[in-house]
Amino acid sequence: MYSNKFGRLMLGLYSRKQSSVCGVVQSCAGRSSFSWTAVCKQRTLWLQGGGCLTRQQHAVPSPISARSASHTTVDPDEVRRFQSLAGKWWDEQGEFAALHAMNDLRVPFIRDNLLSVHTARHPGKPLAGLRILDVGCGGGLITEPLGRLGADVLGIDPVEDSIGTAKLHSSFDPDLQDRISYQACTLEELSSEEEGGSEEQGVAQFDAIVASEVVEHLADLETFAFCCSHVLKPGGSLFITTINKTNLSYAFGIVVAEQLLRIVPSGTHDWEKFISPEELERLLESNGFSVQSVEGMLYNPVSGAWSWTNSTAINYALHAVKVREDPQPDQTKESSSHADHSAADTHS
Repeated sequence: MYSNKFGRLMLGLYSRKQSSVCGVVQSCAGRSSFSWTAVCKQRTLWLQGGGCLTRQQHAVPSPISARSASHTTVDPDEVRRFQSLAGKWWDEQGEFAALHAMNDLRVPFIRDNLLSVHTARHPGKPLAGLRILDVGCGGGLITEPLGRLGADVLGIDPVEDSIGTAKLHSSFDPDLQDRISYQACTLEELSSEEEGGSEEQGVAQFDAIVASEVVEHLADLETFAFCCSHVLKPGGSLFITTINKTNLSYAFGIVVAEQLLRIVPSGTHDWEKFISPEELERLLESNGFSVQSVEGMLYNPVSGAWSWTNSTAINYALHAVKVREDPQPDQTKESSSHADHSAADTHS
C-alpha cells in the first residue's frame, strides 16, 4: 500500500538531467564565415525590422527576455556542474538512470515524427539519409540509438570529458563508426572551424535538432531558438524535452527530488529557468517554427519507467518544424514564366 501511494505521489517526477549545456550558434544564411558579433547584430536587426514580434518588444519584460541579454546559450555554472558527472553517463543505475529509461519514449517520439515528415522508407534503418544534431549530447545516451536507426548524428557538448566518455562508449559498437561523431565544442565554435568552406557548410545543414533535457540549463533561450532556425534546413525538425514551470515542477523537481530524496544532486536545477509549453511555443513560432505537437511525460521513480500523459504539468516533449522559406522573387518569376509557357503549349 505504501509503495502504491508513494508511486502516485511521485508520478511525474522529473528525470535526472542529461545534458550539459551546449551553445547553438550558426553563421548567418548565405555566409560561409562565422562572426558571433554579426549573428547577434543580425538577430537584433531582424527582430526590430518586423521579422517577428517577440517578448523582448513588450513593455513588460518576461522571464525569457530577462535571461536573453548575454546572447550566449552557455551557462558556465552548468558546464562545471556536468563536468563532475562526465564519467557517469553510462551507469544505468546512477545519476542518469532516468535518462536511460526516457529513451523508451523520446527515441520513438523522434523517429515517428521524422517519418511523418520524411516520406522515404529505408527498411531496418528508418532514419537513413537524415542528418541530426544532438545538442548537449553528454555521453551520447540519445546519439547512439538515433545512429542505430540509420541517421548520421553529430553530438556536441562543451564538456570535453563527457565527449570523451561518448567516444569511448561508441567505439565498442562497429555499427556506429560511420554514423555518429562527437565534438567537444559549442556550435559557434564548430561554425568558426568551417570558415572558408562552402556556403552550405555554414548554415541549414541538419534535418533535425535534438535538445533533450537541455533548455532548462541554457543561459539564453531567445538566442537558442533564433540560431536553431538557422542551422536547420527548411522543413527541418526540432525536438525538445524539458520541464514545465509550475508549482508541481518546483515541488517535485526541486524540493522532493533534490532536497528530500536526493535523487539528483542538490542544485541541479534552477526553477527560474524552467519554461511552460505555451511560452516555449511562442518563442519558437517567433523564430520561424511551427509547433506540431506537445506531449506530457510522467516518470515513476518506484518503477523507474516513463509514460505518456495528457498532463504537461511537469515534463513534456515538443516537436516543431522550421517553416519552409518562401521562394526567392527570381524563383517565383521563373516558376510563373514556366507555368505560362506550359499553359500556352497546352492551348496551342
